[in-house]
Amino acid sequence: MFAIPGKPPVTLTPAAAAQIARLMEREQAAGFRIGVKKGGCAGMEYTMEIAQEAGPMDIVVEDGSARVLIAPMAQMFMIGTEIDYETGLLESGFKFRNPNVVETCGCGESIKFREADAD
Repeated sequence: MFAIPGKPPVTLTPAAAAQIARLMEREQAAGFRIGVKKGGCAGMEYTMEIAQEAGPMDIVVEDGSARVLIAPMAQMFMIGTEIDYETGLLESGFKFRNPNVVETCGCGESIKFREADAD
Protein backbone atom coordinates (compact mmCIF):
# COMPACT_ATOMS: atom_id res chain seq x y z
CA MET A 1 0.00 0.00 0.00
CA PHE A 2 1.40 3.42 -0.95
CA ALA A 3 0.72 6.91 0.36
CA ILE A 4 -1.43 9.18 -1.77
CA PRO A 5 0.45 12.42 -2.60
CA GLY A 6 -0.95 15.33 -0.61
CA LYS A 7 -2.77 13.05 1.83
CA PRO A 8 -1.34 12.34 5.30
CA PRO A 9 -0.38 8.71 5.98
CA VAL A 10 -2.54 8.71 9.13
CA THR A 11 -5.68 10.54 10.14
CA LEU A 12 -6.89 11.47 13.60
CA THR A 13 -10.44 11.42 14.84
CA PRO A 14 -11.50 14.55 16.77
CA ALA A 15 -11.21 12.57 20.03
CA ALA A 16 -7.63 11.46 19.22
CA ALA A 17 -6.58 14.96 18.15
CA ALA A 18 -7.99 16.44 21.37
CA GLN A 19 -6.24 13.85 23.57
CA ILE A 20 -2.90 14.26 21.79
CA ALA A 21 -3.17 18.06 22.09
CA ARG A 22 -3.90 17.69 25.85
CA LEU A 23 -0.88 15.43 26.32
CA MET A 24 1.37 17.75 24.33
CA GLU A 25 0.26 20.77 26.35
CA ARG A 26 0.64 18.99 29.69
CA GLU A 27 4.14 17.75 28.82
CA GLN A 28 5.20 20.87 26.87
CA ALA A 29 6.02 18.51 24.01
CA ALA A 30 6.63 19.01 20.30
CA GLY A 31 4.57 15.97 19.37
CA PHE A 32 3.40 12.46 20.01
CA ARG A 33 5.68 9.86 18.35
CA ILE A 34 4.17 6.63 17.04
CA GLY A 35 6.26 3.62 16.11
CA VAL A 36 6.24 -0.15 15.94
CA LYS A 37 8.46 -2.77 17.54
CA LYS A 38 8.75 -6.53 17.55
CA GLY A 39 6.86 -8.13 20.38
CA GLY A 40 3.60 -9.59 21.58
CA CYS A 41 1.98 -12.82 20.55
CA ALA A 42 1.11 -11.63 17.01
CA GLY A 43 4.64 -10.34 16.33
CA MET A 44 4.49 -6.51 16.47
CA GLU A 45 3.29 -3.80 18.84
CA TYR A 46 2.62 -0.09 18.46
CA THR A 47 4.75 2.27 20.51
CA MET A 48 3.67 5.74 21.61
CA GLU A 49 5.70 8.38 23.41
CA ILE A 50 5.82 12.09 24.04
CA ALA A 51 8.51 13.69 21.86
CA GLN A 52 10.39 16.86 22.67
CA GLU A 53 11.40 17.33 19.04
CA ALA A 54 10.77 15.79 15.63
CA GLY A 55 13.48 13.51 14.33
CA PRO A 56 15.02 14.28 10.93
CA MET A 57 13.28 11.27 9.32
CA ASP A 58 9.93 11.51 11.14
CA ILE A 59 6.80 12.15 9.09
CA VAL A 60 4.86 14.94 10.80
CA VAL A 61 1.05 14.94 10.68
CA GLU A 62 -0.75 17.93 12.19
CA ASP A 63 -4.43 18.20 13.04
CA GLY A 64 -5.24 21.47 14.81
CA SER A 65 -2.86 21.71 17.75
CA ALA A 66 -2.17 17.95 17.72
CA ARG A 67 1.05 16.77 16.11
CA VAL A 68 1.84 13.12 15.41
CA LEU A 69 5.39 12.12 14.53
CA ILE A 70 5.65 8.82 12.68
CA ALA A 71 8.97 7.13 13.36
CA PRO A 72 10.91 5.97 10.28
CA MET A 73 10.56 2.23 11.00
CA ALA A 74 6.75 2.58 11.34
CA GLN A 75 6.04 4.65 8.24
CA MET A 76 5.40 1.82 5.80
CA PHE A 77 3.10 0.08 8.31
CA MET A 78 0.99 3.15 9.13
CA ILE A 79 -0.27 4.23 5.69
CA GLY A 80 -4.05 4.54 5.73
CA THR A 81 -4.38 4.25 9.51
CA GLU A 82 -7.04 6.12 11.47
CA ILE A 83 -6.12 6.85 15.08
CA ASP A 84 -8.97 7.23 17.57
CA TYR A 85 -9.19 7.75 21.31
CA GLU A 86 -11.96 5.84 23.06
CA THR A 87 -13.14 6.31 26.62
CA GLY A 88 -14.89 3.39 28.27
CA LEU A 89 -16.11 2.36 31.68
CA LEU A 90 -13.12 0.10 32.39
CA GLU A 91 -10.42 1.48 30.11
CA SER A 92 -9.56 4.37 27.86
CA GLY A 93 -6.91 4.56 25.18
CA PHE A 94 -5.83 5.04 21.63
CA LYS A 95 -7.19 2.68 18.99
CA PHE A 96 -5.60 2.12 15.60
CA ARG A 97 -7.77 1.23 12.60
CA ASN A 98 -5.03 0.05 10.29
CA PRO A 99 -5.83 -1.56 6.92
CA ASN A 100 -2.35 -3.15 6.88
CA VAL A 101 -3.05 -5.36 9.92
CA VAL A 102 -4.01 -8.94 9.06
CA GLU A 103 -4.06 -10.43 12.57
CA THR A 104 -4.39 -9.29 16.18
CA CYS A 105 -3.96 -11.22 19.39
CA GLY A 106 -6.70 -11.82 21.92
CA CYS A 107 -5.53 -9.03 24.23
CA GLY A 108 -5.62 -6.50 21.39
CA GLU A 109 -2.10 -5.24 22.13
CA SER A 110 -0.22 -7.16 19.47
CA ILE A 111 -0.58 -7.08 15.67
CA LYS A 112 0.67 -8.75 12.52
CA PHE A 113 1.08 -6.82 9.28
CA ARG A 114 0.46 -7.92 5.71
CA GLU A 115 3.60 -9.33 4.09
CA ALA A 116 5.19 -7.05 1.49
CA ASP A 117 5.12 -8.32 -2.10
CA ALA A 118 8.52 -9.55 -3.29
CA ASP A 119 8.10 -8.19 -6.85
